[in-house]
Amino acid sequence: MAKALQLLLAEEFEVIGVAMTALALVEVAIQTAPDVIVSDITMPDGSGLTAAAAILARRPDTRIVLVTVQDHQEVIRAAFDLGVRGYVLKSDAGDELVPAVRSVLAGARFLSSKARLSLGEPTDWDRGEQIQP
Repeated sequence: MAKALQLLLAEEFEVIGVAMTALALVEVAIQTAPDVIVSDITMPDGSGLTAAAAILARRPDTRIVLVTVQDHQEVIRAAFDLGVRGYVLKSDAGDELVPAVRSVLAGARFLSSKARLSLGEPTDWDRGEQIQP
């Protein structure tokens, strides 16, 4: 999956690193300070949510987009409560990951189509901000 996402993103963005574990993600993010981090939630050695929390604790302005199969309302809300800026379900990634990264780079939040359906209603954190599609 990491390779497929890297290829998808590389068409429009410079991919400066790939981390296969949560620990490696935190280390690479702190060292390189990328414009946007795209990460899965499920990782071999831990959670992408835990990694996001660790990164945001050290670099609060970091923009993170999670790509996952997890469409549970509690997980989506927890991600945004942590400070994650984008949430894309893997089934939407082919069409919506690049727009998600663009939106997050522009300072907006992004919730993919099927993730939005999982919530079933607008939420406080997305009112007044650019959410696509």
